[in-house]
Amino acid sequence: MAFWLMKSEPGAWSWDDQLKAGAAEWDGVRNYQASNNMKAMKLGDRAFFYHSVNEKRVVGIVEVVKEYYPDPSDPSGRFGMVDVAAVAPFAEPVTLARIKAEPRLAEIALVRQSRLSVLPLRAAEWKLICQMGGTEA
Repeated sequence: MAFWLMKSEPGAWSWDDQLKAGAAEWDGVRNYQASNNMKAMKLGDRAFFYHSVNEKRVVGIVEVVKEYYPDPSDPSGRFGMVDVAAVAPFAEPVTLARIKAEPRLAEIALVRQSRLSVLPLRAAEWKLICQMGGTEA
């Protein structure tokens, strides 16, 4: 299993929206690196659901339930999407400030490539952020 972090603007698609939907498409990604990260996702991979913009915090965990396929909202046909299902909320959201303050997370892509919307995580990073949020890995 691989681990990821997926950013969403809560005004466009929030954790509450994801919970209500259960499983839903993760569409609209128009960055090649983020798209390539989604291409690498496999069924059962887990991702943190991250509220971007004003909140900047990890709020839940989703699981990949459908691998990469064409995004019909992309007229160019270059980009795709995956489907994810809500797994669990974080007991305590983990803010970007807390992540940046943790020396063991200094190399995390969220800090190094702050504009990337879909990024990989190492298993140790995943486990540590879960612990910080009071959530089972």
